[in-house]
Amino acid sequence: MTAPAEPWTRRAPVDLPGPEGDNSIAREPLWYAYGTGDDAPEPPPWTWAATPPPDSHVPPPPPRPPGPATPLPPGTTDRLSALPYPWLPSPGPASPQALAHALTATFAPLRREPENPYNEHRSYASPRCLFPVHAFVGDGRDWRLLEPARHTLTGPGTGSPGRIALTGRYTAIPLAYQWFRGSLVAIETGMVLRALSLGLELFGLPATLTPPTEGGPGLLRELGVEHTWEWSLPWLVDVDRPHPSVHRPAEPEPPVPEGDPSLGHVVDVNRGALRGAGQQSTRGYRRVGAISHTQPAPVTTAVPPALPASPRTPTWSDLLWHRHSGRMPRGLHGMDSAKCHTPLPARALTTALAWLGVPPPHPLLAEAFDAVTVTAVVQHIDGHTPGVHHVHHGTADLRRRDPTAPAGLEANYGYGLTPVNGCGIANAPLTVFFSVRPRELFARLGPAGWSAAQHACGWAVHGLCLAAAAEGLFARPVRAFKEIQTKEVLGLGEDETIVLSAVAGVPRETGGAVLDLRT
Repeated sequence: MTAPAEPWTRRAPVDLPGPEGDNSIAREPLWYAYGTGDDAPEPPPWTWAATPPPDSHVPPPPPRPPGPATPLPPGTTDRLSALPYPWLPSPGPASPQALAHALTATFAPLRREPENPYNEHRSYASPRCLFPVHAFVGDGRDWRLLEPARHTLTGPGTGSPGRIALTGRYTAIPLAYQWFRGSLVAIETGMVLRALSLGLELFGLPATLTPPTEGGPGLLRELGVEHTWEWSLPWLVDVDRPHPSVHRPAEPEPPVPEGDPSLGHVVDVNRGALRGAGQQSTRGYRRVGAISHTQPAPVTTAVPPALPASPRTPTWSDLLWHRHSGRMPRGLHGMDSAKCHTPLPARALTTALAWLGVPPPHPLLAEAFDAVTVTAVVQHIDGHTPGVHHVHHGTADLRRRDPTAPAGLEANYGYGLTPVNGCGIANAPLTVFFSVRPRELFARLGPAGWSAAQHACGWAVHGLCLAAAAEGLFARPVRAFKEIQTKEVLGLGEDETIVLSAVAGVPRETGGAVLDLRT
């Protein structure tokens, strides 16, 4: 994540209108429009439309194809328990069950927390534990749905599986999230890419990654989903051996049904990401580093080099088990961070910076990653001045000494401390923000830049979550900060928007049960 190699031609920052006051989620459609060249974007009419409360949402049933349910083999936890963290096996001849174990390590539930309002928990974070991103596993002819909770691959197929399609279901997320359903799917896709990349590495499986193509709607129909407009265009992961590409011509999709106008906009953005690749911007910006949006690329490592061993998580099984987003007692919401009466060791930040610095595997995502600015608010970490730091090439450079910055962040968080909600941001030793300049992002990557940046930030945040687990901390991805005031605390520019953030804190013991669901 670096500054652009060459200066950009910038327009004067726009004073974006702020629907619902300063809600950062409601401002997202405005930033997207601004990135495309609209100097005076207006809130979409559906911004204030009445929606059912999120807790009334019932996720749709899994899109099970017809066919048998083939159980995934047990023993994944035993194998991960035999792998010392952070050692990685060398790629080589894999066992016939290696892919099944990699899928289990990536997607299968690890635990249930009866005190937590949201269950079950996997090795990566998901909003409200909804896990809208699904994996379909192909054998070259048929596709089967991975059902993590049932530990099965469901559907026809007798061949050897070797291709994974990742696609997110927008309607798995409550309607009240409106436009943000698209962002949550894109962010979680980035998290899943990193979790899957790690799972494949842990079982010695090389792979390649292919971004969505114009034939994506046709691929969705091959996967057996009934309404393609419910789903994001798939990413493909080919395992162990190259698979022949299939040309699927672009075909019209049925429109999003009336009654959900924000979803129609979300789908337009997802499909529109394929337009404008390699073309000169019509808004006076110069595209740099033209990138193929469709060519496969090797899945590179998800793990930084030269990590120190962790006394808290001696094996990879321990690391994945201990990843969590902060717990509250007695069914309360939110998270709480204990105060650090003794500064954390410097390695807590060093480890986080190392995981944050690993770029995502495809050139499209890597260039989007390079356009992201990472800002960290640090306190109570040995050897580091409290305040706002700029994260760059694995280092945290002090931008402004400010011991009050964590309290300023908590004051501008959308879910403050209440009798039913915890909020430990003021005590958290590390809060990280990922921001972009939409005009520059579109100039570099065209319409693909919007989702690519969200994928890249999801990739980075999942790494931060694993870094926190290695140091005995929790890490909670969040998007509920009030954007304008938070940017003032961080010193971000007027033309920057926050894509994602994460709070890393010291967990409090709740005394509640944690039920082990591993196999």
